[in-house]
Amino acid sequence: MKIAVCVKQVPDSWAEKKLRDGDSLLDRDSVEAVLNELDEYAIEEALQITEAQGGGEVVIVTMGPERAGEAVRKALSMGADSGIHLVDASLAGSDAAGTSYALAKLLEGRGFDLIMFGSESTDARMSVVPSMVAERLGLPQLTFANKVEVSGGTVTIDRVGDYGIETISAATPAVLGMIERSNEPRYPSFKGIMAAKKKPVETVSAADAGIDAGAVGTSGSWSQVNSFAARPPKAAGVVVQDEGAGGVAIAEFLDAQKVL
Repeated sequence: MKIAVCVKQVPDSWAEKKLRDGDSLLDRDSVEAVLNELDEYAIEEALQITEAQGGGEVVIVTMGPERAGEAVRKALSMGADSGIHLVDASLAGSDAAGTSYALAKLLEGRGFDLIMFGSESTDARMSVVPSMVAERLGLPQLTFANKVEVSGGTVTIDRVGDYGIETISAATPAVLGMIERSNEPRYPSFKGIMAAKKKPVETVSAADAGIDAGAVGTSGSWSQVNSFAARPPKAAGVVVQDEGAGGVAIAEFLDAQKVL
């Protein structure tokens, strides 16, 4: 079985995120970049599937600037076999629609049985790209998967829905989205880190993938930020000096705030 796992390099969750004044895009260069932690569940699930079947190939796929290759190497150190890195200046600023288009063009025709994603990226929290990619490729989508079983040409998941757990099946090839805590992602071993340095990573340009430059990037995005402003500083609190009537003062304050 040949499995693609799409991953994204994102700003560290603990970093202070800001938009750039010039183009209103997220300033990614000023903060530490890491592999999107929710994608690690998809990587782990793909590795477990191939291990259970006695073999297979797990290919890590990413779209991003040169340093996004660090995320690919992290995934390879976990045990994936190879990587594909879509890197092109024309892709910068792509929204979810543009990103899904570019990934679909990159993935089509490569013979993947499963295309797997984390449920969402921690920098955007939209959770729409897996479904968009599935639609563009004309494949069944099985998203928000908590458990996955593959048998022959059928993949079955337990899906976390609005009203409980739903069991859904589809024929492969298919697109899967894994939720957090669906498994326990493994830590890269020293041996895995060293082996990752020698694993092949294919670098692909937009032109190589047949991507229309007018459909990606800031100019090709369906959504854009027209303006933004910094969050105003928090207002100073009210200090109550207790000189015998502190309790009354607090009660009056809470009453004015309609807490009482």
